[in-house]
Amino acid sequence: MHLLLAQKGSINEGDEAVDLGQTRGEIVFLSAADTELSSLAEAVGQLKTKAPDLRLANIMQLSHPMSVDVYAANIIAKAKLVVVRLLGGRRYWEYGVETLAATAEANGIPLAFLPGDDKPDPDLSGASTLAGEHLETLWSYLLEGGPQNSENFLRYCGWLIDRSDEPPAPVPLLKAGLWWPGEGITGLDRIRTHWKTDQPVAAITFYRALVQSGGLEPIEAMAEALAERGLNALPLFVSSLKDPVTIETLRGVFADAPPDVILNATGFAVSSPAGPTKGTVLDEIGALVLQTVLSGSSHEAWQASPQGFTARDLAMNVALPEVDGRVFTRAFAFKDASAYDGRVETNIVQHKSAPDRVAFIADLARNWAMLRKTPASQCKVALVVANYPNRDGRIGNGVGLDMPAGTVRVLSALGAAGYRLAEFPANGDDLVRHLQEGPTNSGNDGRVIRVRYRLDDYKAAFAGLPEKIRTEIEAKWGAPEEDPYHLDGDFALPLSAFGNIIIGIQPARGYNIDPVETYHSPDLVPPHGYLAFYLYLREEFGVQAIIHMGKHGNLEWLPGKALALTEACYPEAVFGPVPHLYPFIVNDPGEGSQAKRRTSAVIIDHLTPPLTRAESYGPLRDLEAMVDE
Repeated sequence: MHLLLAQKGSINEGDEAVDLGQTRGEIVFLSAADTELSSLAEAVGQLKTKAPDLRLANIMQLSHPMSVDVYAANIIAKAKLVVVRLLGGRRYWEYGVETLAATAEANGIPLAFLPGDDKPDPDLSGASTLAGEHLETLWSYLLEGGPQNSENFLRYCGWLIDRSDEPPAPVPLLKAGLWWPGEGITGLDRIRTHWKTDQPVAAITFYRALVQSGGLEPIEAMAEALAERGLNALPLFVSSLKDPVTIETLRGVFADAPPDVILNATGFAVSSPAGPTKGTVLDEIGALVLQTVLSGSSHEAWQASPQGFTARDLAMNVALPEVDGRVFTRAFAFKDASAYDGRVETNIVQHKSAPDRVAFIADLARNWAMLRKTPASQCKVALVVANYPNRDGRIGNGVGLDMPAGTVRVLSALGAAGYRLAEFPANGDDLVRHLQEGPTNSGNDGRVIRVRYRLDDYKAAFAGLPEKIRTEIEAKWGAPEEDPYHLDGDFALPLSAFGNIIIGIQPARGYNIDPVETYHSPDLVPPHGYLAFYLYLREEFGVQAIIHMGKHGNLEWLPGKALALTEACYPEAVFGPVPHLYPFIVNDPGEGSQAKRRTSAVIIDHLTPPLTRAESYGPLRDLEAMVDE
């Protein structure tokens, strides 16, 4: 087994045995929380010459047994006090607990194992050598957090060594509250002084740990991006969405300032996967909750990953929040270890925002908020019907759904709700015939061209897409003028407008290809006609929401990351930050998750059709009975 020297400015999570390369220090503090390590490093800087001789390390770097052995021999055995904060209990780091306990006992070193949450852990207390009152005090400093408590935690550690200058008791920090960039913890009246009158409110909920550690750059970036888009940002820190004090705090704030959209940056779930989803405090006001992510990976690892997330991020920040009904958006900040602090001899890992990901989420939040604010009579909506395989006889073929009839019912409901509608087909059969008269995936020769998209306008919109997208499409499909749906300087689109509501046939993923074999292809880029369809809806018609009618379309299967998309992933480049609704059969959550995670779709489940015997029915049954008679 080889032992590697940990690199400065890198993130290592213990896949290999490493030597952290630290020198001995009087006090050693270990934790799996980067925010906590960052906060204590900052406290050392504030205390300056009064700071103790401290070494910090992330437990994640010491997951390999050999890493633990080397660190115990070189650092722990030579310390005067060791404090370990362990989330998940003794079993989470069994070998480390046993090794550090044995090392401390052999060398007469005071050792404190503290729970990583707010629940006492007798197993960890039993493995400690410090007296119970000292464990309680150290734990309280860390539980409360914040700059003052971090400084006093270090002073208390120094006092345990030399018994001089005992610091004051821990100062309580609110479990939940309001925060504002440059001002810190504040009140609603103060935040309102930064707002613009009659603008939508966008709440941002994030963990209290960021306030404790000072790692708030991503939240500040998001608040600024929302303000630039005309939204009134409402940043709220929380200890946990399950905590009763937090719940009542949020209820009070939302009663005074109801948000039109909520950007949630906390992980896990409040509801139980095994029980009914009762909703959370975030759902009580009826605003859409968009799930955003502070990723546990570096920006470089995210960019290089075809998956987009590690298994840990996927579980904590995507799969579990989906139990609460969250609509997934993007990761907007990533771990950055570029700063090495020589005073504590460790990499200071903090989240750093990605400006283009912040912008996308802010655009999506604005579009949902404006959809909520816009009167129905002024709102423009697109309905897209599936066509798989790409034949005219398969237009509107939703799985388990009479899509043509359902689409007509949606049109009727929109009209009744006040949306501006022109006369539309009376039933599903008429709707299909109407669509077949225009361009379809079978071609446009001799068809009625109802919607045209000027080539120059398309080229202007196409030029705004990432260079990677443009290069790949032109390499596969040639210039826009070569597209089969380019007609006399325009794109002939399979769309029909009925007032402010427009209906279209989802375009095929390509031409002269096997639609069955390529429908889910992970590397087939769409042609110009495909992009023209969606760019027209977004840029020319100005839709405020798009509804894909029934399982399933092909947008969610376009090339790109599995989730946590970049601007160069095709679902984002094609669809953009448009509010997305998707009636989908309830018995296929796997494919529905694709649409939720890659196109931020709000899935509206419908039941499977009722079962009947596979025999004659309706008029055929009556005819059979007459023949029998």
